[in-house]
Amino acid sequence: MGACEKLADPDAPVWAKTYVTNVEAFGAGTLAHDPATGGILPHIHVSAGLKAQSADGRTSHLLSAKVQFLSELLIVEVTSPTMTRPRNPDLYDVPLLTFG
Repeated sequence: MGACEKLADPDAPVWAKTYVTNVEAFGAGTLAHDPATGGILPHIHVSAGLKAQSADGRTSHLLSAKVQFLSELLIVEVTSPTMTRPRNPDLYDVPLLTFG
């Protein structure tokens, strides 16, 4: 994962967005339960090849996307242990996947 601008803290997570269009992509991630809201917390990693640039690639966290053609999607449900993603205040408040 990277950013176009200078990083203020190289150890901190990068939350900057990168915009790409017309890509072939592959992703994998997790869906965790948020007990506080009852919602789900997705965490998706994506590798994308830029079609117009000889499939030059980018890999990072997916922050948002518009999908035109979805050809394959596989979801494996893990019923136990419970997976949650609480924020860790000692690690830049990053949500970390936990089990149990």
